[in-house]
Amino acid sequence: MKYYLGIDLGGTDIKVGVIDERHTIVCKHSVPTRTGRPAGEIIADMAAAGRHALNTAGLGEADIGYVGLSVPSSINHNNNRLIFAPNLKWKDFDFIPCFKKEWDVPLYMANDADSAALGEAMAGAARGYDNAVMLTLGTGIGGGLIMNRRVYVGGDGYGSEPGHIVIAMGGEKCGCGAYGCFEAYGSVTALIRDTIRAIDEYPDTVMRDICGGDLARVDGRTPFKAASSGDPAGMKVVNNYIGYLATGIATLIILLRPQVVILGGGVCNAGDPLFVPLRESVTDRVRITGDVGIPPILKAELGNDAGIIGAALLGVADDIN
Repeated sequence: MKYYLGIDLGGTDIKVGVIDERHTIVCKHSVPTRTGRPAGEIIADMAAAGRHALNTAGLGEADIGYVGLSVPSSINHNNNRLIFAPNLKWKDFDFIPCFKKEWDVPLYMANDADSAALGEAMAGAARGYDNAVMLTLGTGIGGGLIMNRRVYVGGDGYGSEPGHIVIAMGGEKCGCGAYGCFEAYGSVTALIRDTIRAIDEYPDTVMRDICGGDLARVDGRTPFKAASSGDPAGMKVVNNYIGYLATGIATLIILLRPQVVILGGGVCNAGDPLFVPLRESVTDRVRITGDVGIPPILKAELGNDAGIIGAALLGVADDIN
């Protein structure tokens, strides 16, 4: 049996997993990230957590060929420097040499969105497909592209940012500073923003009752709950959200022609009320393909484990290619 180790560095926790050759987790471990500390301390904790997971699984360093790292940062893959990790306040950071001071093992590295995409491609909803797009709908839109079973990093090594394609010229301001980005319409942050606006516009909407009149309690479930009861304002918010989401996904399909599109994030727990009209809306927008149709649009399967699994399998994907 072959084993792989993935370390997923997040803003809240450092999550580690030992993965076997069937791409299943045999052991997990996590420790708090405690951001704000010197980078060296966080990296030391990453290495220590990785060794702890191996020991718990009854394995040693000789049982793995490399360590895979998932990091919350854009990466220049030509020199393996972290461009900017906003939650950690790391900028232009030479991460690999610092990690090797703590644990001198062969390393593979990808950002968190790409790691999650690879995890879903090799062990989750997109397994069996060679080319996939994954979008994680949350505070923003995290995105990863898998091409020929490998993370796509582009010609300059900086990777891709599907959440920042522009779908509405001169539209809502995005957190990146641009206007009209996909993320400014398709993220859960955008959904909450539009729900609050609708509550202000329609005083009698049941969305006001669902949040108890406290706008701070509005979340991504609020408009879907209201829409399911036939509330006109809730239905308007949901339909608009799905329309924008479909526009971004259709653009990616037309450009990339993936075999499958995977959606992750808590809003996907809405199930059919999200996915059924979304597939119809995407089909309506992707007319250029004629009888070919659209690829399957599926819910992610791995949840918070996607980054661990994807990081652990970075070397496997590299060997395949």
